[in-house]
Amino acid sequence: MANTPPQLDIPFTGRWHYSRAEMIADGIVHALGIVLAIAAGSALLALAAFRVGPGEYIAAAFYVVSLLTVLSVSLTYNLWPVSSPVKWVLRRFDHAAIYLLIAATYTPFLAQLGASPLARWMIVLVWIAAAAGITIKVIFPGRLDRLAIVFYLAIGWSGIVLVKPLVETLPTTSIVLIVAGGVVYSCGVIFFAWKGLRFHNALWHGFVVTGAGLHLAAMVDCLVINRL
Repeated sequence: MANTPPQLDIPFTGRWHYSRAEMIADGIVHALGIVLAIAAGSALLALAAFRVGPGEYIAAAFYVVSLLTVLSVSLTYNLWPVSSPVKWVLRRFDHAAIYLLIAATYTPFLAQLGASPLARWMIVLVWIAAAAGITIKVIFPGRLDRLAIVFYLAIGWSGIVLVKPLVETLPTTSIVLIVAGGVVYSCGVIFFAWKGLRFHNALWHGFVVTGAGLHLAAMVDCLVINRL
């Protein structure tokens, strides 16, 4: 009796089947996001170079790098063949990268609060929470996915505890853009979870690109326009 080859355990098999049109749409959304992130991020860093302190500049640069990392990893993961076990590995980093982007988004804005002890503690707590989320996603892939959605939203909206000092410190336009970005991200989660909706993946990533763009615009307003 001939030996049969071992069957690979590919968790994606039978779970999601995206049509060619859905894959193309998702790829286009990612590509547009990456191009816009490179263009807008480069403009932000170039214009802010002589207007902000070293710490603020590093925080802004880290946001741009994090955004490009998230979009690049997401593009690779979502377009990778479902039949490949590599996709399961990529999924770990794709979902973990969301925590990286959340923490990287907070840092430039919290840095505006100067020596505020509460702001410093907030930065530490956000990064600890993000590190914990990243660790769980990398070590325990595919588990607690629903809880992870709640965790994403909880970290994302945790800055509300600093709403008073942020409103008093940041320009009004920046505050509006930050809140708008948070609302867009939160609304996008609906499509992230709506697996049965056609093009749900492209729609979710469209919300991500839009939310990230609003937050990037808030940084431009805060670090560049407000300092002209």
